[in-house]
Amino acid sequence: MKVAFTSDNIAGASDSVFKAMMEAAQGDAMPYGNDDGTAQVTHMLSELFECDVDVFLVSTGTAANVLSISALTPPWGSVLCHSESHLLNDECTAPEFYTSGARFVGIGGADAKMDPTQLKKLVNQKIGDVHSCQPSVISLSQVTEVGSVYSLEEIRAITDVAKSVNLPVHMDGARFANALLALDCTPAEMTWKAGVDIVSFGATKNGVMAAEAIVIFKSSLEAKGISSEKVAKELGYRRKRGGHLHSKMRLLSSQMIAYLTDDLWRSNAAHANAMMTLLQDGLRRVPGVKINTPAQANMLFCTLPAGMAEYLLKEGFAFYGGRWEEGVIRLVTSFRTPQAGVEAFIASAQAFAELSLSGTIA
Repeated sequence: MKVAFTSDNIAGASDSVFKAMMEAAQGDAMPYGNDDGTAQVTHMLSELFECDVDVFLVSTGTAANVLSISALTPPWGSVLCHSESHLLNDECTAPEFYTSGARFVGIGGADAKMDPTQLKKLVNQKIGDVHSCQPSVISLSQVTEVGSVYSLEEIRAITDVAKSVNLPVHMDGARFANALLALDCTPAEMTWKAGVDIVSFGATKNGVMAAEAIVIFKSSLEAKGISSEKVAKELGYRRKRGGHLHSKMRLLSSQMIAYLTDDLWRSNAAHANAMMTLLQDGLRRVPGVKINTPAQANMLFCTLPAGMAEYLLKEGFAFYGGRWEEGVIRLVTSFRTPQAGVEAFIASAQAFAELSLSGTIA
């Protein structure tokens, strides 16, 4: 295989992350998050987000998302998210399982971003009606499932609706760093300053082995009349009940510390984004290739002319296709995607187009 663009999950972990884990594995430390390293992660994330936060480490993005939401909605509540969101389509039934049956309601909007007008209508429907599930949480994905990124103004448009009815807002930040660099803003500006109350701070897709952070913005929740202390307490119990309270939490903490040290999280995401920019710019010049939603971070959907996908697969490249419309493939770059591999993919696509135009390929 020349190079794979199937997912950023295919890349391993950064060397410094493994080194940090090896060092943390030496000697003894208190279990279940009572170690110095876990306290350090909370301190580092408080500094990163420029505010007082509560932090809960888990080992998967699924756990980060569904535990966050479960602490904010009752079983009779509804979670409002985009109809193409990861929560609605790619978490099996973990959301319903962890929330004890809350309903996840898909909302439309271009480029997999929720339409504030549609959202406003739903948050005000049948409030207090015992026959209907009650709007309880709004969740947005940053980066979205089609590779687009909410601008700060678009985030505020969503959170303004939430604020009007005092609903908490969750951000699925599986590709948090990629989105942040695309917007060229601070972590605070993309979250609590824009009205987000809790974020799944993703790291596994960007150089960590298995560590994600649920970050609660205390003052943001309190401003909506929601007790951050109560949410944190409930999250603690829910994490344990859900089997995600690691006894050797220091090994998760060490990964996150390494990730946040020397801007590793930024440099990894910067490379992934740069490789996608190179890939997208190259494919734009290939006859017959249609860029669907333009990639703003490290994921791209495009439509290839008949036969090109099969040709590229035979050439040794890997990517996902077949799940969407005919000819549509998904390309994802990672912190380890080689530039030479990107250039080879573009060259192979160009070669197919030229052969096709010359009639060599029917």
